[in-house]
Amino acid sequence: MSQQSNSLSQLALQKFKKDFWGVFSLGFIIFVGLISIFAYVVAPDNSQYANQMHLSIHSKKPGFEVQMLTIPQKTDIKESVFSTVFFGKKIQDTETPITMYSTENNTLTYTEYASDGLEGMTKTIDMNGLSESDLISNKTFLFGTDKYGRDLLSRTLVGARISFFIGFIAVFISLVIGIFMGSVAGYFGGRVDAIIMWFINVSWSIPTLLLVIAITLALGKGFWQVFIAVGLTMWVEVARVVRGQVMGVKEMQYVTAARALGFNDFRIITKHILPNIMAPVIVISAANFAAAILIESGLSFLGIGAQPPMASWGAMIKDHYNYIILGKPYLALIPGFCIMSLVMAFMLMGNALRDALDVKS
Repeated sequence: MSQQSNSLSQLALQKFKKDFWGVFSLGFIIFVGLISIFAYVVAPDNSQYANQMHLSIHSKKPGFEVQMLTIPQKTDIKESVFSTVFFGKKIQDTETPITMYSTENNTLTYTEYASDGLEGMTKTIDMNGLSESDLISNKTFLFGTDKYGRDLLSRTLVGARISFFIGFIAVFISLVIGIFMGSVAGYFGGRVDAIIMWFINVSWSIPTLLLVIAITLALGKGFWQVFIAVGLTMWVEVARVVRGQVMGVKEMQYVTAARALGFNDFRIITKHILPNIMAPVIVISAANFAAAILIESGLSFLGIGAQPPMASWGAMIKDHYNYIILGKPYLALIPGFCIMSLVMAFMLMGNALRDALDVKS
């Protein structure tokens, strides 16, 4: 008869598995993570940043269908599979929405698509030995198109990458700084604690968004600058939690025994104290994931986050929020719903982890 493990980690895992919303949220987060990694594989528009523009079909409703003329670009440059899968195709074929076409003697005559009841221009091209099926295809935009005629579904999928990975990088930066500062302040106390706490309180008193804006302006606008800026503003909460936990644990008997055995302070902190206080740190990290996503969305909405043509959910809302009163609210609601869903998933998972790691329950 096998003995069931009664370790705290096993008990916490069992409690977490019983929380439906926690498990569902974890599955949703994993799903979004896979989508963000392989966005260009599943996106209908696999060009870099999903930036294939067709101004003649801008702001179309979800499910819009159109005939698309695709003219292959002749180039000797070959893109690697790795680059195409993770960064999109840099070499874009020329796509033109059309309403009708005809072929005769290896010549294709087509009429460009024109909205608002207008009639498009009629043009003729040489087919260069290609068949109609090679040049003409029916294209469906499941989420419609944005104001530049780009596929909204593709932009949404590619935009998930920024919102998702900013959580990982920002939380990693905040954990490294916060755990170091908090553990040093809590363990040594005295003047060291007073200096670090003064620095923490000063950082805490500055509004997060203003601090992020200041750091972003100092580092410059861009992809990685936003990640660093958000991470440098989230370490304060981690440091305060770690400091409080270390102050409560450092007087425990096993820490006193470690000192009596002659272990140095670094080993006592890293091998004996930190492993026993990680439960609240894990919970606050889940909340910081959600906060990082919201901060990045706010920065992109203000125009100092991810820069065009890079896809970002916050930037997509900025580009289309005025369409809410123009009868096409889905252009702003779709990325807004994506932000809400991912943030809620992290919060629900954080609540489930808090309950699972609570030794009193």
